[in-house]
Amino acid sequence: MAFLGWFVHYVLVFVVLAAVAVLGIFAGKKWSDHKTAKTAQEETK
Repeated sequence: MAFLGWFVHYVLVFVVLAAVAVLGIFAGKKWSDHKTAKTAQEETK
């Protein structure tokens, strides 16, 4: 039973870390797109 408890614990930690990684990737992509659009807008002025 202890093995199952530890297994569930590690699975939950993995899910949380994976969710943080995915959110970081999406936030970085959005930030990069925003920065690129701002740079392109400044170049057209």
